[in-house]
Amino acid sequence: MRTPMRRVPGLLLVLAGLATASVLVGATPVSLAQVGHALQLLMGGADAAGYSMADRIVVDLRLPRMLLAVLVGGGLAVVGALLQTITRNELSDPFLFGLSSGSAAGAVAVITLSGEIAGAMGLWTLPLAAFAGGMASVAVVLVLLRRLRSHTPERMILAGLSVSFLFTALTYYLVFLGDQRAAQSVLYWTLGGLGAARWDSLPLPLAGLLLLGGFAWRKRPALDAMLGGENTAHSLGIDPQRLRIEVFIACAFATACFVAVSGVIGFIGLMVPHLARQLAGALHRGLLLLSLLIGAALLLASDLLCRVVLAPQELPVGIVTASVGALFVMNQLFNKHGDAA
Repeated sequence: MRTPMRRVPGLLLVLAGLATASVLVGATPVSLAQVGHALQLLMGGADAAGYSMADRIVVDLRLPRMLLAVLVGGGLAVVGALLQTITRNELSDPFLFGLSSGSAAGAVAVITLSGEIAGAMGLWTLPLAAFAGGMASVAVVLVLLRRLRSHTPERMILAGLSVSFLFTALTYYLVFLGDQRAAQSVLYWTLGGLGAARWDSLPLPLAGLLLLGGFAWRKRPALDAMLGGENTAHSLGIDPQRLRIEVFIACAFATACFVAVSGVIGFIGLMVPHLARQLAGALHRGLLLLSLLIGAALLLASDLLCRVVLAPQELPVGIVTASVGALFVMNQLFNKHGDAA
């Protein structure tokens, strides 16, 4: 019998080590003593004028970046776990339902049509545009589902795929139509990155994670019932169609919050639930917690690799997660189907 909670202390130690490394490592390395001094200034409310260069690097750049990686990595992993449960499809993740592509289209529209990231609302222009795009894609999926008599997993996936292709095509059209000088910004944003993390950008992904976590924790008995199939869920007084829509809306809102700040980061929501199930089993009490911790650790590790592999240049984190994800899927394929050959 699996005991998920026994895994938590070890995962927390790994997460703490990666978080510490994330603050120490970068184009300008800093020491533990410098990090401690910067934290003292931050916690003591010292005036920013008294910060040294190392203090500013830690407080203004490294700490927000580390926290953003934890929020986005953990959040996308929980989204993937929930979507895989309601669709009973191991390949479900935010990309499959058009959630990420809608956010990408909103952000790219701002970048290409205005030629700059900052617009009428300053640095919040891009996140808000991405959030609006994500919500627009959700609205289209829900309109499609409303015209169907039943919201089966297969139909949800097909509706999501169609919307994903639609918004991806719109993104390419905007890139072709818009200011070509903004192509570099578009490329970096659509591949995902944490380099633009700031303290004032953290509330949005934090709100997404808290709302998603609270919703998932409250719904975990119903989600556990869904593991036995629709007949089992019905016998326990659960409406599977309604639950699917509720989970989809919660996941869509949270994904828009994450992607609006970090850009499009793929494969976290696909990979992590598989890893968490191997440690925690299928029941959601352990699955959700371990998905959160593993997702946060995976994105922290990926971001660290992005900063050191071509230092002082920085790779978009989506390149690393896509590479790791591809290897993971290949490994799953051969482990499950290798004997069939």
